[in-house]
Amino acid sequence: MSIRDLLIDLMSVPGLSGHEDRVRRRISGHLRPLPVASDRLGNLWTTLEGRGPNVLLFTHMDQPGFVVRRIEANGFLRLQRVGGVPERALASQMVTVCLREGRDIDGVIANKSHHATTPEERYTVVRCSDLYVDCGFDTREAAESTGIRIGAPVVYRPGGWELGEHRVTGPAIDDRAGCAVLIEVARMLAGRGDGPTVHVAFTTQEEFSLRGAQPLAQRLRPDIAIQVDIMLATDTPDMTGLGEMLLGQGPGISLYSFHGRGTLNGVIPHPAMVRLFETTAGGIGVSLQRSAQIGVLTDLSHVQLVGEGVASIDVGFPMRYSHSSHEIVDLRDLDALAKLLIAALARIDPGFSLSRD
Repeated sequence: MSIRDLLIDLMSVPGLSGHEDRVRRRISGHLRPLPVASDRLGNLWTTLEGRGPNVLLFTHMDQPGFVVRRIEANGFLRLQRVGGVPERALASQMVTVCLREGRDIDGVIANKSHHATTPEERYTVVRCSDLYVDCGFDTREAAESTGIRIGAPVVYRPGGWELGEHRVTGPAIDDRAGCAVLIEVARMLAGRGDGPTVHVAFTTQEEFSLRGAQPLAQRLRPDIAIQVDIMLATDTPDMTGLGEMLLGQGPGISLYSFHGRGTLNGVIPHPAMVRLFETTAGGIGVSLQRSAQIGVLTDLSHVQLVGEGVASIDVGFPMRYSHSSHEIVDLRDLDALAKLLIAALARIDPGFSLSRD
């Protein structure tokens, strides 16, 4: 199965933070016959034994969304956000209330009828607390009869659609695209003759304050950590001036990330890892883009602090319209990223130096 097919398949599976079990099982199936392990938080990984530094190559499998916080007497659902869901992108979106496979319920986030909207309302973003989901129920009892309860996970309606010759759109590209790449990388590593020990991992609850990866890193104790995640594409009119990350122009590395919004955390990569990816990209003819952003935070910010410290770097792919119901990625960037990761891992031998000098 190609990265394109893997991505679209994984995008069809809902996986709100803390409710990733369906995604974990789907990824596990794609990894067969490789042996896999999981922990109490639902993190999934496969280990490919080798020699030299212990490498953790990982991405997250969850997505932001909502939980049901109230069921109204007339059957409408009120929501609570989970993760960074932009309120200005919510009205009139299709969503899915996740009960279990074959029993999920679709609904639409209501948008007040245009004919009744006042001039002031037309230019106002409705807060999530004031939005409601219409699933076609007339009463609270009708909603509850389907199994909907307070706390039920809700996500943008799952699915993936091809857009032009090379691109895919839909929800949860962040970071099912990373999952698709790492499934491909794990398959390729399984046939190698030499190289370091690599733990290819898929973490939980990244979108909910980075909960899953740290216990996994404490268990595996890596010397090197390579996180695969999105990088903000800056090639649209609304992103001009924020960087030089272009869709379809190859994978990238992050030279600086900092949340800066209530969390004093981020990643400045280890210089040995920057050299590794720059040298490898040049050696195999892959164009490597560079990113430096505020407002971005990944699992790596916690993983880098495990044990005596971990030589860390964020590697990824440009993506447009993050955390919306229709993100966009270019498949050529994902294919090049898989190629880059395989080549970089092959350069990590027992003599690979992690000295900062």
